[in-house]
Amino acid sequence: MRLLQEPSITKCKMKDSVGYIHSFNSLGAVDGPGIRFIVFMQGCPYRCPYCHNPDTREFSGGIPYSPLQVADKAVRYRTYFGEKGGVTVSGGEPLCQGEFVAELFKLLRSRGINTCLDTAGIKPDKAVERVLEHTDTVLCDIKFPTEEMYLKRVGGSLKNTLEFLRLCNKMGVNVIIRHVVVPGMTDTEESILAIKDLLSDIEYEKIELLPFRKLCTQKYKALGIEFPLKDTPECSKDTIKKLKALL
Repeated sequence: MRLLQEPSITKCKMKDSVGYIHSFNSLGAVDGPGIRFIVFMQGCPYRCPYCHNPDTREFSGGIPYSPLQVADKAVRYRTYFGEKGGVTVSGGEPLCQGEFVAELFKLLRSRGINTCLDTAGIKPDKAVERVLEHTDTVLCDIKFPTEEMYLKRVGGSLKNTLEFLRLCNKMGVNVIIRHVVVPGMTDTEESILAIKDLLSDIEYEKIELLPFRKLCTQKYKALGIEFPLKDTPECSKDTIKKLKALL
């Protein structure tokens, strides 16, 4: 169940000891291994055309929490985690609040709780390294197969994401690659094989192909934002099955 937070009254300034959080999900089943308690961070520098959380984009929002407050909240659901479950930090882009995530993951690890980072990856720095020191699994979204497409459609850098993944390998963090398959955009065999080729020197557990869906349409309407892919059909199961065979 998604537990939405009330919007912040004043604009938030990012601080190392405070995390600005959009919402929590107490029992997530598709955001990492097992059953997860999910923390959705506020703020994202990217503008993915298929974004399902446009309400987490702006940095001037969210509710401030300390790492200890979030750890104490998450531990209440520990009985549901099972052997593989734990806590996933997602967003927004959680690495934009790296110092907070690092402290949160350190606390969770000290309590024996599995940690998972759901990210698009950013250019590594000391804060990113600190996060990965306390991360069990990284879910990394590879959005497009070329630098040009990243810049045009996302406003980010594929090079930075690949550099981040290499750091994950260097630090021994388990990696799961995710890729959204959008009809007419990323649903060709050439596109999938290009992404596989990008990862030729990177170790990862698996590549998950996620079918494009339009469940987020109402969010865009509520925010008064036009959904860029409103006229794009959803991705079929047959397409996913065919492309999975290439991997």
